[in-house]
Amino acid sequence: MSNLRTNVYVDGFNLYYGALRGRQYKWLDLLAFSRRLLMPWNTVTRIRYFTAELLPSTRDPASPERQQAYLRAIKTIPNLSIHYGSFLQTPGQPPREKGSDVNLASYLLLDAFDREYQAALVISNDSDLTHPIELVRERFGVRVGVAAPVLNRHPDGNRRYPSRDLRQAADFLVPISRRRRHVLRDSQLPNVVVHGSRTITKPSGW
Repeated sequence: MSNLRTNVYVDGFNLYYGALRGRQYKWLDLLAFSRRLLMPWNTVTRIRYFTAELLPSTRDPASPERQQAYLRAIKTIPNLSIHYGSFLQTPGQPPREKGSDVNLASYLLLDAFDREYQAALVISNDSDLTHPIELVRERFGVRVGVAAPVLNRHPDGNRRYPSRDLRQAADFLVPISRRRRHVLRDSQLPNVVVHGSRTITKPSGW
């Protein structure tokens, strides 16, 4: 088995809250990171990154600026595309990100239908992706792995665990856990990313 064309699908907010928040690994090179999670015979041919643009916040007014710097930086990665959801604002409630899981599932299925990949890696611990993964494996006969971000604790203080449903649906599961912190540490972009005549600088604290 060699040169297995592999697409990577990244649930940006799930990765952030599950493994990056509060840590100095946020300036993440998604291509280097994906390669470290996969086997040598997997050739990463496309990365799709799913997120939503942050809204201004009185608690952290600079967060949208930091996010935009990161998005500009990862756009320099070959064959990486960014797909945007949105935030749902409910009176009296904090904003909730919507759409990333649906967008990810849609492209996972569409790319499989187009025979774009022979294997896929989904970076998320969202059990809502269980059925799309099952469909892709059963209908198209491709291998789908899951990298589950469980390094950080849940906001309620409880330890995060890989989704049992995802574990059962996927061909393999890799927890992004304390044992694999080095994979995040060793997969960082340069502090200054040069793109043409522009320079993109890693935000302080990242």
